[in-house]
Amino acid sequence: MGISDTIADFINGLLKDESAAEVQRSALASMFNCVPSQINYVISTRFSPERGYIVESRRGGGGYIRIIRVSPEPEDLLMHTVNSLGDDCNAQTARALISNAVTAGALSQAAGRLMLAAVGDRALTPAAPEERDALRAAILKEMLLRMIG
Repeated sequence: MGISDTIADFINGLLKDESAAEVQRSALASMFNCVPSQINYVISTRFSPERGYIVESRRGGGGYIRIIRVSPEPEDLLMHTVNSLGDDCNAQTARALISNAVTAGALSQAAGRLMLAAVGDRALTPAAPEERDALRAAILKEMLLRMIG
């Protein structure tokens, strides 16, 4: 297990019984014997809005990073996901959005697997490479809207 996984596991442990956790970047860096930018990397990649988190920070000597797990109603989460999708969506972002919806209980495992198949690179191979992300976003939006109503 790499240092990023170890840091993410530690933060997830803090969030296990709480919906929010406050950490100090420098204290975590010291605890895991890494540079503060490694903490930034973990937080920005593992605790992003696409994964169901809000991150607040305050810089300075008494600065902190507050990570809040968001638990909206399933329909609200799906609608928020639709609204957050732009005109294009890469495969990695689509996977994160679908995974978050499944983890939050807004989508069943089966629905998530079907969506992943429909917006995956293999399914979009017939489209020109420069058109795939726009097509992926359009398909994902339509599927999510159908799940809502």
